[in-house]
Amino acid sequence: MSAIEQLGIPSLDLSDFLDGDASRKGKFVRNLGKAYEDVGFVSIKNHGFSDELREDLYSEVKNFFALQEDRKMKYERPELNGQRGYNSFGKEHAKGNDNPDLKEFWQFGQCVKDDNNLKKQYPKNVSVEELPQFNPIGMKTYKKLEDIGTYMLQAIALYLGLDEHFFDSKVKNGNSILRAIHYPPITNEPKDSVRAAEHEDINLITLLMGASAEGLEVLNKKGEWIPVTALPDSLVVNVGDMLQRLTNAKLKSTTHRVVNPPKEKWGSSRYSIPFFLHPQAEMDLTCLENCIDDEHPKQFTNMTAGEYLDERLAEIGLKA
Repeated sequence: MSAIEQLGIPSLDLSDFLDGDASRKGKFVRNLGKAYEDVGFVSIKNHGFSDELREDLYSEVKNFFALQEDRKMKYERPELNGQRGYNSFGKEHAKGNDNPDLKEFWQFGQCVKDDNNLKKQYPKNVSVEELPQFNPIGMKTYKKLEDIGTYMLQAIALYLGLDEHFFDSKVKNGNSILRAIHYPPITNEPKDSVRAAEHEDINLITLLMGASAEGLEVLNKKGEWIPVTALPDSLVVNVGDMLQRLTNAKLKSTTHRVVNPPKEKWGSSRYSIPFFLHPQAEMDLTCLENCIDDEHPKQFTNMTAGEYLDERLAEIGLKA
């Protein structure tokens, strides 16, 4: 049993779903669904995201955050509600928590090439002139994780009794975000602020490659905070609020946070690069009928993904 499995987070092999026979594929679907009902997180291996691409991405991300402050600020676009480019330190906070998170971050968004109407909905990505490989490597990562996330959603659809490709058209050219996060060294007593206060993700699912340091913790059913570190060859994939809404909470959007390190490690930075897989804005998040019954009455109001995103961006301080 791997270290991550000992923490109660199942480790699954994506090749069982993609390359296996019907028996292996079915077992993957059942184990994934059970994990998402119980803990909301899984670790997957054999996903096709290479070590080389991960290392190249982290190198570029570290180079960007090492730029002088005035150079980074050239790439902040407040009018885009934090959805593209640079977001400076302390801008974001968790829902229901006014203390700012101790982080700065960069966001890559969707680049549509085959749908002019959708292309008009999305702002352009911001290019970093000092780092010619930053954007190409970021977008190569974006597309690879988008593909992996689509496979995961196909397995989820089967578990929910839907057509395997139920989500495909909804997430194609979706409003997904690749976020590169830098948690700088802590130089003053942080008081009530932490690197990322407890929260649930907004989107359908989140894919997270291994971070540069420990700090991520997941809240389990017993109310215990469990430390989680993605293994170098694995991706951690968790359920977001949109999928929880769609499934009437059959699949759980798990609370998690990034805690401050021990004081002796305050001088160290932490980097993390999650991929938030979003559908197109018009996707209907109305609870699926087969997830509602007498024992599980409908919990959520009808809403589109775009409406829900706008609501949540306002709650976390990125949109007025």
